[in-house]
Amino acid sequence: MGDSAARRSKSPKSPTDPATEVATTDAETARPQTMLDPSHWEVSTYPNRLTCPASRQDTSEQSKLTQITQNDATAEDLPPDDDASDADSSLGDDAASSTASISSSILEYRVIHGRTYHADRGDAQYWAANDGRANESLDIIHHVSTLTTDGKLYLAPIDKNSLGKVLDVGTGTGIWAMDFGDEFPEAEVIGTDISPIQPSWVPPNVKFEIEDFTLDWTFADSSFDFVHMRYLYGSVPDWYDLYRRAYQVLKPGCWIESYEGDPMCHSDDGSLKEGSAIAEWGKFFYEGGNKLGRVFTPLPDSLQEKGMKAAGFVDIQSNTVKVPVGDWPKDPKMKEIGRFMQLGVETDVEGHVSFMANLLDGWTHDQVMLYCAQLRRELKGKKAHPYYYQRIVWAQKPLAT
Repeated sequence: MGDSAARRSKSPKSPTDPATEVATTDAETARPQTMLDPSHWEVSTYPNRLTCPASRQDTSEQSKLTQITQNDATAEDLPPDDDASDADSSLGDDAASSTASISSSILEYRVIHGRTYHADRGDAQYWAANDGRANESLDIIHHVSTLTTDGKLYLAPIDKNSLGKVLDVGTGTGIWAMDFGDEFPEAEVIGTDISPIQPSWVPPNVKFEIEDFTLDWTFADSSFDFVHMRYLYGSVPDWYDLYRRAYQVLKPGCWIESYEGDPMCHSDDGSLKEGSAIAEWGKFFYEGGNKLGRVFTPLPDSLQEKGMKAAGFVDIQSNTVKVPVGDWPKDPKMKEIGRFMQLGVETDVEGHVSFMANLLDGWTHDQVMLYCAQLRRELKGKKAHPYYYQRIVWAQKPLAT
């Protein structure tokens, strides 16, 4: 198949092409305890401006935020660039369309403040919007993921010469599955999701199926050569069960890879102030996930490693990376990553936050919109130097099982 960009929206153009490496750590984490107060965000007497009362800034919460202790990634790894540019990168229009052979009931989305979300049907729950704007944001964040891994679609030491069937769980827009199918045209790549938001024009070796991974999987045992999953946080009711199911469908000796993030932001230089919209970002997801029964804490709770070990996987390895939000780092590669990450967030702040705010007590639509506006304002203001953590974990199913 030809260039994958011809099938879907244009891939983000990389502003730089440095050869520096991403800082990595083996992280020790502590489960955070936070409280998000909707009254924190009030309409001031000035139009389109937020008031964040100093009396409501609980500085004691700072010590309760996620702490991921760094072994070889220090504060110097991400020094801010005082001459950071305000320029944003541009993206083409999203061209994703739904798959052809699905029942009309799958398309009966729920609508929250004008945005569509997967219907609350069965056990499936997903917190992000699934419309064109949300899909554009997902594809930008996919680009961020490939930048952090130096263009690699996976880190697991898979056998490239014997890839028969590959499964992408929670495929989203299908961009990873399509890119992988382009790279390995001899492999059969299957992407599953609860929403049919994938394009219909795909490589001949790629197909998409509507599948709820929280239910019994329809695939035969020991039938896949590689199982990939990414950004499932907030949609998994039982992480141990997820990896157990993946273990069942993998062939002995083959690999699983799980790529997750932690929504809580940090800064190395004290520029991220408690009570700011950026600092509150992770609290939306921690509290909303707890209420939904689908946590956003696979990193601080080490759920990837623990779940894989409990399922029976061996040779468990991980790579934890800092992902800046904004073009504030001095390092050219990290600056590029941060620029695209900011673009991915700003493209659809509302689609990320609205569902969770709808679950939490006390949040009005106006407060949500004001919060989103303030978050964009803070990111564009460049006073804060935030980053968050992503972790890639891969493991092998033993040859003798």
